[in-house]
Amino acid sequence: MKRAQKIVVPPMPDPKARVLVIKHSAFGDVIMALGPMKAIRLAHPEGRITLLTTKPYAGLLEQSGLFDEIWIDERPKAWQFGKVRDMRRRLNAESFERVYDLQTSDRSSSYFRLFDRPRPLWSGIAPGCALPHANPQRDHMHTLERQAEQLAMAGITRVPAPDLGFLKADLSGFDLPGRFGLLVPGGAAHRPGKRWPAVKYAETAGLLADQGIVPMLIGTTAEAGAIDAVVAAEPRAVSLQGRTSFAEIASLARRAAIAVGNDTGPMHLIAAVGCPSLSLFSKESDPQLTRPRGPRASWLRSDRLVDLSVGEVATAIRRLLET
Repeated sequence: MKRAQKIVVPPMPDPKARVLVIKHSAFGDVIMALGPMKAIRLAHPEGRITLLTTKPYAGLLEQSGLFDEIWIDERPKAWQFGKVRDMRRRLNAESFERVYDLQTSDRSSSYFRLFDRPRPLWSGIAPGCALPHANPQRDHMHTLERQAEQLAMAGITRVPAPDLGFLKADLSGFDLPGRFGLLVPGGAAHRPGKRWPAVKYAETAGLLADQGIVPMLIGTTAEAGAIDAVVAAEPRAVSLQGRTSFAEIASLARRAAIAVGNDTGPMHLIAAVGCPSLSLFSKESDPQLTRPRGPRASWLRSDRLVDLSVGEVATAIRRLLET
């Protein structure tokens, strides 16, 4: 006779617990983690919640109002014994009762071993943790579904969509036209295969301008080359390179008619605030696992982005503008 499988019910979250949330990077993943972070706050309404993150995202996540304290993780190397020791002391001094590891990397999982016994209830993939995300297919799930299931296995069953309402900025300094679109031609410099060619962005910028939609390009100094190439080829395009904060990108996206960009962090923010958005993927990343999500988010994929035609992108833009 086959023995019935034992059903493990996770302990209910304590509303007053001392909680640690771990989320280091990257930008798009941080944006998608805002829903799970809100769910954790709702599950521990009277608790003290500390976030362990990296410097680039501390200000953004502080503005969310979801955390009582934010720690910057310098991510010490294993051989930096003094810094590792300091991290261990700090973690144990806080008497955390729960840890939600939303990074689930080798590094974040290794912090589980820094806690003295009895260890806090840990949600993640650290070997031996009390609240494991025990799905062997977790790496084949989109980030949002994966984190929602992880929290469900820790007793948090309702995870809202990311809410970027706290990100607002005064746009008066941009002298915005009546109708404009956003182009995001950059991305990780070490992964050029994830970038649609600048010449095709320039042609797309021209098509938008012909429809009375002023193309505005956003990016950091790392993307200056691509942005300058687009503006040089299409003088009606406007460069905002190096001029936009996270809050300003969100506010621009709320007013934009359309946004087109590579598989890069800002597109997650743009899609999450509801802008009609088109993200372009190559074989180097899988939109089924990592695509931006939002009420009007769309995507196209070609094994090699150089083979993705302006006509295909133009058709997708037209569909977004008509909905």
